[in-house]
Formats: sequence, structure tokens, C-alpha cells
Amino acid sequence: MPRLKHLLSCLPVLCPLLLGSTGAHAQAPWPAKVIRLVVPFAAGGSTDLIARKIAEDLGERVKGTVVVENRPGAGGTVGSEFVARQPADGYTILMGSVSTHAVAPSLFAKLPYDPLKDFTPLTMVATIPNVLVVNNAVPAGNMKEFVGLLKREPGKYAFASNGQGTSNHLAYELFKSTAGVSLTHVPYKGSGPAMADLIGGHVNSMMDVVMTSYSYIKGGKLKPIAVTSLTRSPMLPEVPTVAESGYPGFEAIVWFGLFGPPNMPPEIAGRLSRELMAVMHDKKMSGYLTEQGAQPSGMSPAEFTQFIRTDIAKWHKVAAAAGIKPE
Repeated sequence: MPRLKHLLSCLPVLCPLLLGSTGAHAQAPWPAKVIRLVVPFAAGGSTDLIARKIAEDLGERVKGTVVVENRPGAGGTVGSEFVARQPADGYTILMGSVSTHAVAPSLFAKLPYDPLKDFTPLTMVATIPNVLVVNNAVPAGNMKEFVGLLKREPGKYAFASNGQGTSNHLAYELFKSTAGVSLTHVPYKGSGPAMADLIGGHVNSMMDVVMTSYSYIKGGKLKPIAVTSLTRSPMLPEVPTVAESGYPGFEAIVWFGLFGPPNMPPEIAGRLSRELMAVMHDKKMSGYLTEQGAQPSGMSPAEFTQFIRTDIAKWHKVAAAAGIKPE
């Protein structure tokens, strides 16, 4: 009896300790802290704007805080490498793109990450077509006229890009090889200066994402020749695709996708993927993306992985044919 009384007298002290020990080992429900959505490009660009909308909607769904963190540099590889080295706990995700995960392997001899092995694909966000535009001085208004012009005077005309090896540079190289035409490449440091020189007549043509060319096309400053997706853009429904203009199967799109660090626990990766796919399929998000000239995706992780694998091979072939060597 004395021993039993002693044990009973200890319960008020032992119970909190035992409960505290159990709580210490229990995993806090995700998300228990701020989620970082890393954008590997500067603030204000198309990738950044879409990422901020996703962050807002994802935060509402998971009842947590999602902040966008810009880490630009080296064509998006700086921010991508950063995410690849973070803990796989679901609190750091990346807004990757065709540039960081499909084109970069063909441009960097020592890419600091493997686009397939060093990330956990969560979902594709959206695709955006390029549009082949020419300035008003070019005597062509459709693909047949434009290709005919280029073949009659090979090497006379020049095209602009956002920079050597950028996605719109490689898109144009794919067009050159597909159509069998010759033009001079003039790389710029970004879309802004390239577009200014195109409108000014210093270069003749360019492939640029629909969302940034749209106002110049509608304002009569540029002529659209064709869009580079397999189907017409809702923003430019009157403009035919390259594929329907005589080059079946031609496609050169910009895409965005969400990734986590490698080896994420299946339960966390699965939850994140489901929530992000729900965000992408929501009418509010799909409406926003359509307004930006983008086609919402919401592709599953398995489908997304296969898509990236195919895209890497595609752009490697284009870069090699264009003589672009990894540096």
C-alpha cells in the first residue's frame, strides 16, 4: 500500500512528462511553417507573375503561407541549384521552366544539377506558345511568303533572341532547320531590347512568347506569321500555327513546372502535387493563365517526368544541329 500510494502521488508529475515525450516524437502536420516558392528569374517577368498567383492560391488551399523568393542568375540555374540542395521536407519548391530543365543541359558543360535526378517533379503549370513576328518593313504576311523571301535571299535577314542559347533562340533554330532557311542570329540581353530593335527595323524577325508580343501585334507595330504551338492561341485565334502553315508536327513552346528537391517523402510529394494540380484546375487560375496567353496544364508527376525527358532530347538535337556547344 505505501508503494502504491507513492506511485499515485507521482502521477501528476509523470503524466505531463510522458505526454510531452509523445508530442515531441509526433510529426507536425504539413505545413507547419512558411513554404518558399523559388523563382530562378528576376521579379516582374512572366515566370514570376504566374508563380505569385500560384503562391496565393496554394496558400489558401493548404491554409498556410507561401512566399515567392527570387533567385535569378545564369539562365535560371542558380535558383534551380539552390532548390536541388534544400531539405526534401515540402517547404521549398521551384518554379522551373523549359530553360532550366530542358534547354540548360545543352548549354552548360558543367550544369550544377541533373534536371531529372536532382528534383521531384510535382506538376506542369502551363504552356505558352511563341509567335513568329516580323517588322512592318518585311514584305511578307504569311508563312509561305516569309519562307519564300528567305529562300530567295539567304543570309540577308536577321532574327533576334533573348540571348545565345535561350529558349526562343533554339525555337528559331528549330524553325530554320525545319523550313530549310538561313538567317543571321542577333542575340540580345533579354526580350525588351530585342523587341525594341525588331520594331525599329534593326532586325527583321523574332520568336517571342505570345503574352509579350500581343500588344505590339494588336497595335500594328509587328506582323504575326505563325504561332509555335500545335493548336492556335486563344489570344491570336486568327494566326495559324507553324504546323498548319506547311510544317506538320512543328512545336516550340515555353513551359513552366513545379519541382521539389530530390527524394521527397511520397506522402509530402503526393500532398503537394495534389494541391498544386487542384490549383491549376481551378477556374480562377485557368482563367488567369488564359488571359496571359498560357494554356493551363496540371500534368501528373509521371507524365511531367516523361515530358521533360523527351524535351531534353529534343532541344539537345536542335542545339547540336545549330552548332551550339555547352560552355
